Amino acid sequence: MSTQDARGVAVLAGLGGWLPPRVVDNDELSRRLDTSDEWIRTRTGIAKRHVVHTGLSTVDMAVEAGRRALESAGPYGENVDAVVLATSTPDHVCPASAPQVAAELGLSGAAAFDVNAVCSGFVYALATASGLISGGVAKRVLLVGADAFTTLLDPDDRTTVPIFGDGAGAVVLREGSADELGAVGPFDLHSDGELAELLIVPAGGSRRKKSENASDHFLKMQGPAVFRHATARMASSSRAVLEKAGWTTSDVDRFVGHQANVRILTATAKNLGLPADSLVVNIGHTGNTSAASIPLAMVDAAVDGMLQPGDRVLVTAFGAGLTWGSTVLRWPELACAPLP
Repeated sequence: MSTQDARGVAVLAGLGGWLPPRVVDNDELSRRLDTSDEWIRTRTGIAKRHVVHTGLSTVDMAVEAGRRALESAGPYGENVDAVVLATSTPDHVCPASAPQVAAELGLSGAAAFDVNAVCSGFVYALATASGLISGGVAKRVLLVGADAFTTLLDPDDRTTVPIFGDGAGAVVLREGSADELGAVGPFDLHSDGELAELLIVPAGGSRRKKSENASDHFLKMQGPAVFRHATARMASSSRAVLEKAGWTTSDVDRFVGHQANVRILTATAKNLGLPADSLVVNIGHTGNTSAASIPLAMVDAAVDGMLQPGDRVLVTAFGAGLTWGSTVLRWPELACAPLP
């Protein structure tokens, strides 16, 4: 028996999500941008998105989602050993935001750190949290994906503003065995830094801390290229992780992809040969919430009954970096509150 088998694997034990109260629908955007509800829906599948108001931060959203996940986990939400926050919009450049999230949830003393893989952040952080458990570092981990991505957008950019929203989703992982419902893994993770310019905020880091050009502080996205890479990379990673798990595409009951664009999701599912009814989609009312999108989609699907105990679930994501990755799990028996 390997050390990992002896120590156990990460098992999904709790789930929660939270969205800011301010809702911006397509009609509101159409009144100030050169766009329309039809144009946005046709190209993205998005009808509305939730947006942070002044004074509401990534940490605030993460705390709300984390609290809901801890409540969902019941006794497994107690004595949490580590808090992992997947985000590309921390409250501060320094320090990391995870320790503050832990403190506000009464988890001071737990290990706490941020993971930044942008829209792939939840999958990357899930692999990291699973490693803490399989490595014997932690028995229970709170993992939160949270982003206030609208704060990185040029408010006058019709190509990015309609796509993104803000929110937070969280899971509790506990030590368990590979044959339990909820067991997570294996994983497949990749990156390609040579294509970083496809999705980038040029200024704000050590290379270009300041810039006289205000637009350098906003996200720049090469949409058509991102579409091509996202569909190809998520499909190839999905195939790789299914092979690792000993599954075929016909074994997959539900496909939970990063909610970037409904056309990307449907194209990836078609590439994999997955039926349309296996696809979990909630981007219509959330927009692209970056690292929060997968757990938020899981919350909606669990509440709606689309995710049932025993379902074989394929999870995949693609984001700036470029980064992409996938994992699988068999859905556990758990209850979670609907999104606010």
